[in-house]
Amino acid sequence: MELILKDKKAVIFDMDGVLVDSEGIWKQAEFEIFSSLGVSVTEKESLQTQCMTTEEVTRFWYQKFPWKGKTLIEVEEMVIQRVMELIRSEDCIIKGVRAFIKKLKAQHYKIGLATNAPEKIIPTVLEKTKTTLLFDIISSADCEEKGKPHPAIYLNTARKLKVKPQECVVIEDSQTGMKAANLAGMTVIAYTKGNKNMSFDLADYEIDRFSDGST
Repeated sequence: MELILKDKKAVIFDMDGVLVDSEGIWKQAEFEIFSSLGVSVTEKESLQTQCMTTEEVTRFWYQKFPWKGKTLIEVEEMVIQRVMELIRSEDCIIKGVRAFIKKLKAQHYKIGLATNAPEKIIPTVLEKTKTTLLFDIISSADCEEKGKPHPAIYLNTARKLKVKPQECVVIEDSQTGMKAANLAGMTVIAYTKGNKNMSFDLADYEIDRFSDGST
């Protein structure tokens, strides 16, 4: 890791899948909410929405199965609230990530968070992982015209951290996020979690864990 971070000034973390193991949580929340509106949620189509923003996912299902009685904004909020409930109740913290971030802070790296997740979910995740005070800058795609894979969120996070894109290392777990970081001109570390079924060819480096398993 020391070689990867040589000449770097900042490390920017994705949130879902890097701070918390939330893929199953999002799937459950979306299934519950959309099914309650009469949407026939299938595994195949869920894969298509995996890296979309919540707004995009809600619009996707509405276009396939238009519902009545609730606006897209109301349904999006229902999904978000359910995700927050599940994050609070589930054992979903990625092992070792807090200690890893604290070590980087002690070495005087600037620490950023850049996520496609809705802004209102971020405090719930940071509270869950006890990392609220560890991030210098926190960015959500809610505040960008386009989310990942567009590079804007990473470029703006670097600007707020007052570092150049090439001085940043990004830790991502999805193709969408890795593409965004690549387009931003940043060094990319894929957090693989030992996943052998996904391509990490967009990453410069790979890690499968943050530590020996401590939190």
